[in-house]
Amino acid sequence: TNEKVYEFLETFFGEMCALFPDAYFHIGGDENNGKHWDANEAIQSFMKNNDIVDNHALQTYFNQRIIKILEANNKKMIGWDEILQPSLPKTAIIHSWRGIESLINAAKEGYRGILSNGYYIDLVQPASFHYLNDPVPAGTKLSEKELENILGGEATMWAEMVSPETIDSRIWPRTAAIAERLWSPSTVRNIDDMYRRMARISFLLEEHGLLHHKNYEMMLRRLTNNQDISALKTLVDVVEPLEKYARHSRGVKYTATSPLTRVVDAARPESMVAREFAMLVDSLIANPNDQNQFRVSEQLKHWKRNHLELEKIIAQSPVLREIESLSRDLSDVCEVGLLAGKYYVSGTQPSDMWVERNLELLTAAKKSRGQVELVIIDPIIKLVNQIKKSDTESK
Repeated sequence: TNEKVYEFLETFFGEMCALFPDAYFHIGGDENNGKHWDANEAIQSFMKNNDIVDNHALQTYFNQRIIKILEANNKKMIGWDEILQPSLPKTAIIHSWRGIESLINAAKEGYRGILSNGYYIDLVQPASFHYLNDPVPAGTKLSEKELENILGGEATMWAEMVSPETIDSRIWPRTAAIAERLWSPSTVRNIDDMYRRMARISFLLEEHGLLHHKNYEMMLRRLTNNQDISALKTLVDVVEPLEKYARHSRGVKYTATSPLTRVVDAARPESMVAREFAMLVDSLIANPNDQNQFRVSEQLKHWKRNHLELEKIIAQSPVLREIESLSRDLSDVCEVGLLAGKYYVSGTQPSDMWVERNLELLTAAKKSRGQVELVIIDPIIKLVNQIKKSDTESK
């Protein structure tokens, strides 16, 4: 509502457009609640005099003015999906953070669009989640012309919870899976093969200087006061940080100067060790033979005895005390897994009490500590439930 704002933006945008040759210019435009506009008498008077019915219409008026400035500088305007309102010029590009539905709606209304919902890599979700998140899901009802309006997607890395030490591990290698998603047909959905190739890409990325592997062990060494990291690595290899925004809501307030040096920061967004273990358990359930039992039990035995070594390190490194009970629980759940494997392969049925008691133990062990959680528990629960299922079927 203030003409001086547009005078400033003409100068500012002109300088920015001259500096950056890319054809696109992102204006943001999201999460404006309009409270300050409602409280401003001059703005309310302007809206009344110009027949602007609400804050959405006022934002559209603003965007209409902005897009003219950008087009005069040969730029295409992009904004988050809140800018999609009646009267917005069709030359605007809609950037969807709220979901595929808003992207589809924009395409139907004749706007080009980009998807970021489902590609927020700062939310530390598994690569499989991102890989299956196609901008145009199967069954989407769009005409050929409307499909052309969907330009693709963009991975987003918001920086509240990253440092120079951790940022590579938050971006890579999962973003490679997102890249493949965006250049592949929606019919390409083989998760196992994606993980196989992503493991290879991860090491190639390291060869190019990325630090997602190197910094992991460096951060663990710091947590142990430069002692042997073997026991700590064994534990941290099978934990993951809390997903999405859960870390923000656990009573810890983070600022720009907060040290991001704890176990939760060192831990990878996705445990490949846990994924491999889950595959071993699936093989055991499908083929309950001695070889598959041996492979599962050897892994469980390794984890089970780890706490005895790690507690010596924890005693000398107070920063690790927040995950001490998690380490103890790892040992306990592995004992359950070892017994469950023996029961399943031998065909012996444990008592109902044993099953229920240990399912409770496993569920309790899933509780996060230090804002990380054990991620090898679900396969063990699956194995115990398989014993329970076999017992029910035999009856």
